[in-house]
Amino acid sequence: MVDVLSGRRLVTREGAVVEAEAALQNKVVALYFAAGRCSPSRDFTPLLCDFYTELVSEARRPAPFEVVFVSADGSAEEMLDFMRELHGAWLALPFHDPYRHELKKRYDITAIPRLVVIKQNGAVITKKGRKQIRERGLACFQNWVEAADVFQNFLG
Repeated sequence: MVDVLSGRRLVTREGAVVEAEAALQNKVVALYFAAGRCSPSRDFTPLLCDFYTELVSEARRPAPFEVVFVSADGSAEEMLDFMRELHGAWLALPFHDPYRHELKKRYDITAIPRLVVIKQNGAVITKKGRKQIRERGLACFQNWVEAADVFQNFLG
């Protein structure tokens, strides 16, 4: 379980609530800082969606990977609209959870979109997840798994 999200509740794009511990155990976690009003976010999100779908939803054996969206939208409504329109089947920190702001500070988020890939203890694997996905596609995931020391061994 990713320690930085311990005890938190996360939401799906359909509005279902899930416990972070259960959803993130033994997974590489990518914190996705973005906003629907941001054109670079709107440009990258479909690429992230394809990456996530290939790794998790369509894979013969789903990869130990989860995205947690940390919204920089102006309202809960904007956040939900963005999630329903472009997001994959990943999770999000609720808009009204003040912990969103703490995560932005902890990971020094000064511009969006930013994809920060973290270990179970919250240590950063890379702050350049977006760039790595754009340049290397699915190949970058194996490096993340190796750096994360997750229980499961993923073979692409």
